Amino acid sequence: MSERGAQLTRQAVNYLLVQASARAGLPSVNPHMLRHSCGFAPANRAYDLRLIQDYLGHRDPKHTVRYTRTAGRRFEGLWR
Repeated sequence: MSERGAQLTRQAVNYLLVQASARAGLPSVNPHMLRHSCGFAPANRAYDLRLIQDYLGHRDPKHTVRYTRTAGRRFEGLWR
C-alpha cells in the first residue's frame, strides 16, 4: 500500500527494491529475483512440488521444476 492507501505501482515496487538493496550493500534487486527466491527457498526445504506450484501461481508444473532441479543441495547426505 502506498502512503495514500492505494496499491503500489510496478515502478514503485522496483524503486523500493533498488533503494533497499542499495542500503543493504547488495547489487540491484528486482521483483523477478524475489519471485525466484520464493521458489528456491521452499524447494531447498524439500517442500512438495505441487505446493510450490500453487504458491507461485504456475499453471504448468514444467515451470516449477526448475526450482527443484537446481536445489541439488537437498540430496547431500541422502545415503548416509
